[in-house]
Amino acid sequence: MSRQITQPSNQIKLTNVSLVRLKKGKKRFEIACYKNKVLEWRSGIETDLDEVLQIPNVFLNVSKGQTAPTADLAKAFGKDKPVNDIILEILNKGELQVGEKERAAQMDRVHNEVISIVASKLVDPRTKRVYTTGMIEKALDMLSSQAHQGDKNQGDKSHGEKSAAGSGTGTPAAAEDAEAKPKAKEHNWTGVVTTKSAKSQALEAMKALIDHQPIPVARARMRLRITCSTNVLKQAVKAPAAAKSGDGDEEQKAPGTVKDKILSYVEQVEQQDVMGSEWEVVGFVEPGAFKGLSDFVGNETKGQGRVEVLDMAVIHED
Repeated sequence: MSRQITQPSNQIKLTNVSLVRLKKGKKRFEIACYKNKVLEWRSGIETDLDEVLQIPNVFLNVSKGQTAPTADLAKAFGKDKPVNDIILEILNKGELQVGEKERAAQMDRVHNEVISIVASKLVDPRTKRVYTTGMIEKALDMLSSQAHQGDKNQGDKSHGEKSAAGSGTGTPAAAEDAEAKPKAKEHNWTGVVTTKSAKSQALEAMKALIDHQPIPVARARMRLRITCSTNVLKQAVKAPAAAKSGDGDEEQKAPGTVKDKILSYVEQVEQQDVMGSEWEVVGFVEPGAFKGLSDFVGNETKGQGRVEVLDMAVIHED
């Protein structure tokens, strides 16, 4: 007697797919997409949903070809929610599952982008020249190795302390001294990941390089033009509440005029001039001071001053 193996009606076999998963209502739902199309959809490059989805179905398990029952979808997403809207929610909010090759390619893209951003924002403080991407990459590799070695040493140290505590040979006084002197927060670099944006990781990498200085680095300064009405320049800057609450001497030492305060943000003045009723200064400012300067000009001048960025990162190239 011959036997025929039948495939259940709710099973669909798919190959060569990228999965997007979303856990909702204690169940995990999946959709099957074409490789590389999910990232294009999320970045706005691809706008045709049919080009992203292999099949417009929601699955409980794509690899087994098991589609999600209507009752499960209604319970998790709401009774009246159309399947198309459910697919869009999974596509936009779900976790992208990628294969080894895709993961490696994505890691390479993010890594190269991080290195490129860092190399364009940091300079040698002595020459004001940028470093090559190769030198930046080596410096970050050094920091990553140091961070991983530090984690290993810390683990060994913790194990040793536990052993000493168990045997009663610890030194409480030493521990108290360590607690009494908290360490200043250090920015460490452990390497690129694909779960964060390249821009945010580049910022972390720059902070770590500046903190640890495996090579001499500094943020490339911004070149700004600040203009302000001459009527406002000589006005006294309002002292902070903390200064006012102190003694008389403290209040006298509060920041001087608006012009003095503006110039205190500028590391190097390139040119300074008065044209009619408007004062203008062009100079170089540390990127970290830009927000403070911009806020100060906006608040103190009440619309009679402005800050204009002429160059985001001033560098010297050979």
